[in-house]
Amino acid sequence: MKTLLLCLTLALTVTPGANPQASKAAEATQHATGSFDVKIAPQPADATAGSPSIARMLIDKHFHGDLEATSKGTMLAVGSGAKGSSGGYVALEIVTGTLKGHTGTFFLQHTGTMMRGTPTLSVTVVPDSGTGQLIGLAGAMSINIVDGKHSYDFEYTLP
Repeated sequence: MKTLLLCLTLALTVTPGANPQASKAAEATQHATGSFDVKIAPQPADATAGSPSIARMLIDKHFHGDLEATSKGTMLAVGSGAKGSSGGYVALEIVTGTLKGHTGTFFLQHTGTMMRGTPTLSVTVVPDSGTGQLIGLAGAMSINIVDGKHSYDFEYTLP
């Protein structure tokens, strides 16, 4: 019932012809890059969470470069991880730190799919999740892994 009410509220608050991204167009897109260290801590299987084949992991990251921050989060994943296999994951993490001199927190939302060995990944800032000097932050982050080293490429807007 709550989901239905949320969907109806969202449907009724969108004005036809209005472009909620119009104000974002006037903001210049900025770019941040750097590396990060990540620790993944697998959690025990929980059959009450839907299926014991849904893996749950805790995320602990340390970002370096234009984003000097830490993050904590939770990831859910399914799939064997075998070469050429399929699977998927979702994750939410709260990032706390400084983005090019602006201090605050924000949430990142991950959606990843592996289809027969071909990955797709979306990592976006949860709208309106910024605090402190990061209020109004919007954007998307690319994650790259080369030779076991993690790096990020973050395109964002900040009013």
